[in-house]
Amino acid sequence: MWDRILVNCNIATMDRSVPGAFGALEDAMIAIDGGRIARVGRRIDMAGFQAKQVDNLGGAWVTPGLIDCHTHLVFGANRAHEYEMRLNGATYEEIAKAGGGIVSTVAATRGASEDELVEAARPRLHALMKGGVTTVEIKSGYGLDTETEMKLLRAARALGKGEKVRVSPTLLALHALPPEYRERRAEFVRIAVEEMLPAAAREGLASAVDAFAEGIGFTIDEVRLLFDAAKAHGLPVKLHAEQLSNLGGAAMAADYGALSADHLEHADEAGIAAMARAGMVAVLLPGAFYALRETREPPVDLLRKYKVPMAVATDCNPGTSPVLSPTLMLNMATTLFRLTPEEALAGMTVHAAKALGLADDIGTVSAGKAADLCVWRVNRPAELCYWIGLPGPERRIVAGEDS
Repeated sequence: MWDRILVNCNIATMDRSVPGAFGALEDAMIAIDGGRIARVGRRIDMAGFQAKQVDNLGGAWVTPGLIDCHTHLVFGANRAHEYEMRLNGATYEEIAKAGGGIVSTVAATRGASEDELVEAARPRLHALMKGGVTTVEIKSGYGLDTETEMKLLRAARALGKGEKVRVSPTLLALHALPPEYRERRAEFVRIAVEEMLPAAAREGLASAVDAFAEGIGFTIDEVRLLFDAAKAHGLPVKLHAEQLSNLGGAAMAADYGALSADHLEHADEAGIAAMARAGMVAVLLPGAFYALRETREPPVDLLRKYKVPMAVATDCNPGTSPVLSPTLMLNMATTLFRLTPEEALAGMTVHAAKALGLADDIGTVSAGKAADLCVWRVNRPAELCYWIGLPGPERRIVAGEDS
């Protein structure tokens, strides 16, 4: 006697062990028990089983819950004024060098309490959830001091406890150089390595460690210092790499067995090959590409050639990707980066789970995994990418319960 059975549905399992596009099972059913998937199969093969609750889905499609594996969801204020500046011709780098960009969010974030940050982020989280997200990664990075970075991570944790969503918090220790350390760069890196990271590890606040390797961010050598410390504390790493230029960040991240390298518009073949050898995920962020009006696309053909899994995420942040719709990212991944619908959906399910180190628990509709599911009133899975502005699933299930 299971807790619940979903019947009369079609399932895009995204499980590679299931033959065919999307790992699809038609006229199927899903058994749920104890918040996990007990069994998945065609309805005819599961006849006779019983459950306390039976839901007839009327032929709807079921997918894994969407996973947004790269966001900066918690921050103070916003940067709508920079949006106007970009429309008037200013570049991302020009805005950053003029005191805007990441550091312009820092004062508002430092001045806000943890509760204020949580409540400011909650509507953004609700928008992602309404769009089908059941797991979200939330980075810090807008504090640029130990106290505020820990406050951001605690706020991320609090959001996860207060909502029906799984939160994976990441310490983005090297995001931008604070203005007060402009002439003391090495000192700030030391603080990130010797104070921020140990504090996050000591309190168990972070699931991973991240950095921004870029000309307006941090050098490869500086990031190595952080990654060495992360390794010593047993924390996995990931990297903002090759967004605006090629510093060799993808290859360096591969040296550390990083979970992912994200953005990658300027990545070269050597970097992609290194990622493949390390078993990394490439996280593509079409929202930032679109908002910044970039023209250089990430090397999707190389990623396919080397069989590097491609995840897709919103990169929700106040400056360069004010995106609150996961299904819009599915559309942009197909229209801007020319992913297939199956690649795009895999990018927000199975590959996004791997990018967070959670592939054993979420990302596919498979027996034994968490019962995080979305029910969509569509005729085929490709419609999740086809419709621009698709409002979200008809039903969102987290740990076996409607939410």
